[in-house]
Amino acid sequence: MALNNDVSKYVKFTFERTGAEIGRFDQLADLNACRRKLMELHLMGVYANGIGFGNLSVRDGQTTGFRITGSATGGLPELTSRDCVRVVAYDFTRNWLSYEGAAIPSSESLTHAAIYESDPSTSAVIHCHDSVLWATLLNRAPTTSKAVPYGTPEMAYEIMRLFKGTDVRSRKILIMAGHEAGILSFGKNLKDAFGVLMREREKS
Repeated sequence: MALNNDVSKYVKFTFERTGAEIGRFDQLADLNACRRKLMELHLMGVYANGIGFGNLSVRDGQTTGFRITGSATGGLPELTSRDCVRVVAYDFTRNWLSYEGAAIPSSESLTHAAIYESDPSTSAVIHCHDSVLWATLLNRAPTTSKAVPYGTPEMAYEIMRLFKGTDVRSRKILIMAGHEAGILSFGKNLKDAFGVLMREREKS
């Protein structure tokens, strides 16, 4: 499937849509509640240049699939199921994923996939931007290589490396050195992942 020009600048993987609708899902209300808090704190939203930032996902049951917010949805005050997609398959080597839904998957979809694959106990992931916390935790919390850009297979492999060689599994937060202000937190649900962020912000 060809990417339109606006999205192709940011979505770096190829994708295949296998279904047009995902329907309402149980965690949508929780996703919107968490998203509202992040937007109020300016950890997610739209920059002055019109570029959105931040995304959320929740695991799809006991599978490695997940629901994730769509690209170019950062400015929407509230999301419907049509603003999210269900990732059903992915391949880091091929830089490819398959999904269902009307939107285009977030540019960070493969990064979220790497977390779910690395930690079966994780059922929710938050990607936000916080320049102060990012600078405070850079190389103090588990941190990806500065040479690795966001949204790439290399980032997915970096995430998996951190799970094998650092305490990221227990800290539940990591810093994306090659993606300024980029932070990922995760947990058993969105409330848990949000709590990790808030505790780190209080300490910084």
